[in-house]
Amino acid sequence: MNRRQLLYGTGMGLMAETAARSTIIPTASAADAKSEPKPLSLAEYEPKSMLQVRETRVERARFPVIDVHTHISFSAKPVNGVELSPELNYLGTREELLAVMDRKNIHAMVNLTGGYDKGLADAVARYDRASPGRFYTFTVPSYSRFKEPNYPKLQAEAIAQAHRDGARGLKILKTLGLYLREYVTSGELVKIDDPRFDPMWDTCGQLKMPVAIHVSDPLAFFNPTDRFNERYEELSNHPDWSFYGPGFPSNAALIEARNRVIARHPKTHFIALHVGNFSENLANVAENLDRFPNMTVDIAARIGELGRQPRTSRDFFERYQDRILFGTDATPHGDEFPQQVFNDKLYEIYYRFLETDDEYFDYAPANVPPQGRWRIYGIKLPDSILRKVYNGNAARELGVTV
Repeated sequence: MNRRQLLYGTGMGLMAETAARSTIIPTASAADAKSEPKPLSLAEYEPKSMLQVRETRVERARFPVIDVHTHISFSAKPVNGVELSPELNYLGTREELLAVMDRKNIHAMVNLTGGYDKGLADAVARYDRASPGRFYTFTVPSYSRFKEPNYPKLQAEAIAQAHRDGARGLKILKTLGLYLREYVTSGELVKIDDPRFDPMWDTCGQLKMPVAIHVSDPLAFFNPTDRFNERYEELSNHPDWSFYGPGFPSNAALIEARNRVIARHPKTHFIALHVGNFSENLANVAENLDRFPNMTVDIAARIGELGRQPRTSRDFFERYQDRILFGTDATPHGDEFPQQVFNDKLYEIYYRFLETDDEYFDYAPANVPPQGRWRIYGIKLPDSILRKVYNGNAARELGVTV
């Protein structure tokens, strides 16, 4: 046998052996190891970041805080989004609130939804008068009387009475513009700039009661709840939060109506809540702040938006450092909404955003980001701005000292 025959014979043998091996049937365990992964629902997806970045825990704010946007109480009788009773449900006791406040260096909390009439008087007695300087209560309109022929005058008088009862300001929920209707809970929507409310706005100006006004929601709430919506999970979990479709005004229309009110009442101070209800577009908020000297903004429940545009946000804070107020939208025992649940962790996230330049951290104390699947970056404000945002600007608006 020559060399060629030897190589040929050996090659044929190897080929035969290889073919035999290729026909071996894998065992069940081997087949399982190579099977495709089971489908995973989006609700179960909780990815863990592999980034190795600094994590700073800020347990106490660097300076005393006035949280201008909390909800310690709510109407006991809302119907179709409209508060129809002065009675209130209370979400937290004064003692449990003070415990968190003392740990987190919170000098004072503003309860924006303090009701009206006897409900307001009770809220002021429970909190403001029981712990002077630690709680401030705002009143809300008495929409239950909206169909009475002299409502404009009655509402203005109710604001004056609320002021005598201890109210520090007026809170406008998105009830006005998105829920209140001509027959209170039915009929056409009542516009934000309806002239029937002009005496109310004027009375607030005369009494130096700031108006904390919330007229709209995140821009995604006005878009279809589909695969393109960045808040798909949030809207799927809370479909009643969507304002997309016929029957609702656009976000732009709501903001324009609010702006007409601010322009008509230059002696009344307006706190445009949630970064002016347009944290997705800080250029628009800046334009409105430039246009209206009687307008300020708070940052409540919007660090998820501010923190994903940290350079733009830092510039915004530097430029409008005298017009930005600290707020969280904190609600005691509001565990269903982790972006605004009143607890130590929520405040530590806000402090971390404002005081550090940490990267890529959660904007809410939750395993899954509740508003959208992104993380945020700190903007590390200097002390001179922090003092104003934490308490100085709020103290000016409320007429109090820290």
